[in-house]
Amino acid sequence: MLSKVPRTSALVLIVLAVLGCTASAQSIDISAVSPATHTLTITIKGTIEPVLSGLDPLGLDGKSGVLTILASESLSPTTHTATSATYTLPAGAVTVTAGGNKFKTKSPSKMIIHLTSTADTLTLIVAGPQSSVVTDTTFLKAGSWTTAVLQHPGVFKPSPQTLKSATTPSGPGCKIKYTVLGSTTVLGFHGTGSSSSTLDPALPDEDLDQQDVAQ
Repeated sequence: MLSKVPRTSALVLIVLAVLGCTASAQSIDISAVSPATHTLTITIKGTIEPVLSGLDPLGLDGKSGVLTILASESLSPTTHTATSATYTLPAGAVTVTAGGNKFKTKSPSKMIIHLTSTADTLTLIVAGPQSSVVTDTTFLKAGSWTTAVLQHPGVFKPSPQTLKSATTPSGPGCKIKYTVLGSTTVLGFHGTGSSSSTLDPALPDEDLDQQDVAQ
C-alpha cells in the first residue's frame, strides 16, 4: 500500500509539469497573435497650380488642396521590387479636398512608394465621384524613408517638409492628375507634407457571461 505513494506523487508532478508547459505555450501564442499596431497618417496640403496639361474642367487651378491618408502599419505590399512597394488601402482610408470638392474614398485605393537616389515618391491613385480617377504624385527628399517602408508603411522624415511643384506633366515635382468625363488634366502642386504614427487603442474583451445574465 505504501509503495503506491511515491508513484502517485511522481504522477502528480508529471501532470503539473505538462500543465505548466501548456500554459506557457498558450501565453506565447496569445502575445504572438496580438501585437501592438499603429496607424500611419500622411497629410499633403497646399495650393494646386499651375495647369500643366488639359483644360481643367473642375476649375482647380489656384485652389487649395488637402490629401489625408490613413494606413495600418501592419499592411503588407501587394507587389514590390527592390526599390518600390505598392499597397492597397481600404475604402475610406483616403480623404481628398480640392477647392470646393471634398470626398472620402468608397472603394480601395492604391498607394505606391518608390525610393530613388534623387527623391522618394508617394503616388496615390483613388476613385472619386462621378467615375473620376485622381492620381496624386508627391516628391519627398531622397532618404525620407528607409527600406523598411518596402515591407510595411511608415512615417517619413523630416516631417513636415516643403513640397515643390512640377513644371512639366511628366517631369519631377509634385502634381495632381485627374480624369473626368474622358478629359485628363495635370496640375502642379506646392505646399507641405507631414506624417505621424499613433498606437491603436487596446479594446477590452467583452464579458460574455455578464451579457448572458443581462439578457
